[in-house]
Amino acid sequence: MVVPASPPHPRPGVLRALRLLGRPGFHLFLTGLLMALGFVLAHRLSERSGLEQLSALSTERLELYASNLAAELGRHASLPSLLAIDPTLQALLQAPDDEPARRAASRMLARVNVRAGTHQIFVATPQGEVLAASEALSAPTRLTEALAQGRVHFFAADPGTGSTDFYLLHPLRQASQPAGVIVVRFNLAPLEATWVDLGLRSQGERILVADDQDVVIMSSVQAWKYAVLDHADPSRRQALQASARYPQAIGPDLDLPASLEVQQGQQVKLPLPGGAAGAKPMLAQQRQIVPLGLRLVALSDLTEVRQRAQYAAWGGAAFGASIGLLVLYLSSRRRALRQLTQTQAALRQAHAQLEQLVDSRTAELRQTNDALKTQIAQRLKTEGELLQASKLAVLGQMSAGLSHEVNQPLTALRALARNSIRLLESGRPDAVSANLQIMDDMVERMSRITSQLKSFARKADEQVAGAVALLDCVRNALLLLEHRSRTLGLQAEIDVPAGLRVRAEANRLEQVLVNLFGNAIDAMRNEAERRLIVRATAQDGGRRVLVSVQDCGAGVGAADLQRLFEPFFTTKPAGEGLGLGLVISAKIVHEFGGTLRAERLGNGKQGMSFEFDLAVETWEATEQADV
Repeated sequence: MVVPASPPHPRPGVLRALRLLGRPGFHLFLTGLLMALGFVLAHRLSERSGLEQLSALSTERLELYASNLAAELGRHASLPSLLAIDPTLQALLQAPDDEPARRAASRMLARVNVRAGTHQIFVATPQGEVLAASEALSAPTRLTEALAQGRVHFFAADPGTGSTDFYLLHPLRQASQPAGVIVVRFNLAPLEATWVDLGLRSQGERILVADDQDVVIMSSVQAWKYAVLDHADPSRRQALQASARYPQAIGPDLDLPASLEVQQGQQVKLPLPGGAAGAKPMLAQQRQIVPLGLRLVALSDLTEVRQRAQYAAWGGAAFGASIGLLVLYLSSRRRALRQLTQTQAALRQAHAQLEQLVDSRTAELRQTNDALKTQIAQRLKTEGELLQASKLAVLGQMSAGLSHEVNQPLTALRALARNSIRLLESGRPDAVSANLQIMDDMVERMSRITSQLKSFARKADEQVAGAVALLDCVRNALLLLEHRSRTLGLQAEIDVPAGLRVRAEANRLEQVLVNLFGNAIDAMRNEAERRLIVRATAQDGGRRVLVSVQDCGAGVGAADLQRLFEPFFTTKPAGEGLGLGLVISAKIVHEFGGTLRAERLGNGKQGMSFEFDLAVETWEATEQADV
């Protein structure tokens, strides 16, 4: 039989401590001490943890901002070197004083400037004199300084808007001697506007970029624009203002140290935006962009971290008070531990559920993104099919009239051939020769019609655009509709200069004109007077032309006028239109850089006018064509 051992008796010192713990005065002192310790410890731990989390998050965002800035600045890095091998610029360098060479180079630079999305491209001599440019300009003040220092890029402020411009330089050489420089300028205002928008939506984080003179050239806070990071004495301010690198007066000092910790950051106080009194505590971190000579500084607001630290401190004090109470009430220890264990388990479960929810949402977003890409691809394919379907629909509507146009010459050819056989048998070669000439004219007419049909029906390359004779496109479109216009006795008045060439693609431009002419003919079908007017009017100093197509039909009402360019909307009877002609025409004109508009004729006139504008390539003659 085993006798259980009796529990050990507590020592006398332990008994005294337990009795001391049971006294109310000592318990109050212990509770106050635990509250103070909990307050200080929780405040420090929470503030340190908050600073570490904020620093890690700010470091990630700082790298993202730096990558975004580097990508934006490097997007056009290869453009100057590609332009350097262009034959037009090579010809300009061989004859820099040749005015035609300068104009040719300027036109080429203007086209490249529009396609590349830059703001200016120009070629200058080693002394800074502009030889050719995408638009009229004067060389920036810093260009001569940058050329003297052998730089390949530099920043300068736009004197008109105050925004920051980035210049890319590429030297040009002839016979191993400096012959000039290609300069590409693009503005950083869109990127800075994105930062400003983020700063307005998230007041807790601000970003700024300083140049090699420690002057802020980009910032999400406009009040800090062109301010000095560290302290600047009056002499330095005068020197910065005299450098002509900044368009306005140098702003106030921000009192940021010259070097900041990249990982943990450094706490600073900066003046509040908008001229408010006082300064706001912030965590400053910087990222050096050495190739560009820039400092990217991220400033994170510490207000929320400190508030959380205060809340945690009070929580720590409450926890200390709880410990003091738990010392008095030892009987409730097991229950408190059980509650703590349950809370931790619930927290782990909530954390697991949160991770599962994040994974699920990530998978859904990925699927949504894939579906969106598929829809975009299908939409592009559908647009191309609708474009070709519109052409085939127009050809289908013209098929009956065209078959009649071709059938008449074929019948005449058969009769003339048989007549020629009899004339040969009767020995009349002169009459046979006349019949053959008539047959040749008929074959030539059918050849023109079928050739234009094949050209209109083929799929056009949307990427090809060049100088197109507008009058030829108008005549080709009228040729395709000749069977309808001749049947209705249509009077066509063409006011288009013969030497006018516009920037477009011939096949797609003819499709737009066929759609507009066909709609005009349909509108005038039941009218006593049928007159079609096509007019080209110069705009913008001759750089663009406004093409108008007018008819004298009944027109459309005000309600239908607002819906003309909606897909599948048509005022024609069922079976006579898909409602896609004007939609596709508007899309084609938009791709040419213009806008298709519709309006009713004023001044008491009946009819509609459809207008669109195109860029002019050449306008060599002013005489007008008669049709």
